[in-house]
Amino acid sequence: MHDLSSEHPSPCIIVGVDGSECSKTALRWAISQAQLTGATVEAVAAWQDPAMYGYSYGWAPMQFAEGDSMQAITEKTLAETAAEVAGPEGQAAKIRTRVVQGHPAQVLMDAAAGAQMLVVGSRGHGTFAGILLGSISQHCVQHAPCPVTVIPQ
Repeated sequence: MHDLSSEHPSPCIIVGVDGSECSKTALRWAISQAQLTGATVEAVAAWQDPAMYGYSYGWAPMQFAEGDSMQAITEKTLAETAAEVAGPEGQAAKIRTRVVQGHPAQVLMDAAAGAQMLVVGSRGHGTFAGILLGSISQHCVQHAPCPVTVIPQ
């Protein structure tokens, strides 16, 4: 049997962050919970190469400014969201950020292995692709390896 507690050496609350208002609310809630439990907050964002799914649904790939990439845009969005939510003076809870390539549901499932809790917003940046792939929060509730808290909008 695999010991999931070895994935996170200290209590950790994973939060899915995509820059949406609902994910900001989820991050605020997770920070408050971490302050109560002494856990660390790990804000996780996922990115995918538009070419991986764009053409299969008849969409044209996104055009980026020179030097930009999906990974760079995701990293910037996550950093800005974490700074906005934590505030200039920061919070008592420790906050880490991590950007991972992959489908958001799978990225969150992998990050939640051994975590104290997974926190997600009830709605993120919904797109037609999101409807086709299913609800990320619903998938997390059904398949996460730890307790899940869904924060309403």
